[in-house]
Amino acid sequence: MKIQGKMFLWLSFFFLIMAVVYGAWSKEPAGTTALFLAFGLSIMVGFYLGFTARRVDAGAQDNKEADVADDAGELGFFSPHSWQPLALGVGGALAFLGVAVGWWLLYFAAPVIVVALWGWVFEYYRGENRTQ
Repeated sequence: MKIQGKMFLWLSFFFLIMAVVYGAWSKEPAGTTALFLAFGLSIMVGFYLGFTARRVDAGAQDNKEADVADDAGELGFFSPHSWQPLALGVGGALAFLGVAVGWWLLYFAAPVIVVALWGWVFEYYRGENRTQ
């Protein structure tokens, strides 16, 4: 992760230089703002990766002598399936449709969003993990 963090920090400096040059040359606010936002995003990702690399063990990608097979194995837990993102997407679509059609549609979208978000957050606190 150290290498990726350094790459994003170098990329952020590139975005900063390009934002200043583009803003001075073109006097166009939308592209300049987008480049400054890309600078901020690169700083955030680079800082996160650098901060996380200090807290976890070095991976195979940080070892110059490592082979491809050294990075094999389990990488973590990933949810096999979940219906909650679909329900949250339907609720979000209804909410945005409410902006175009009428604000009354938000009365139907808000409960769908709340129930889907609640279900997604707590989907692994059911069954044997449930507290009584």
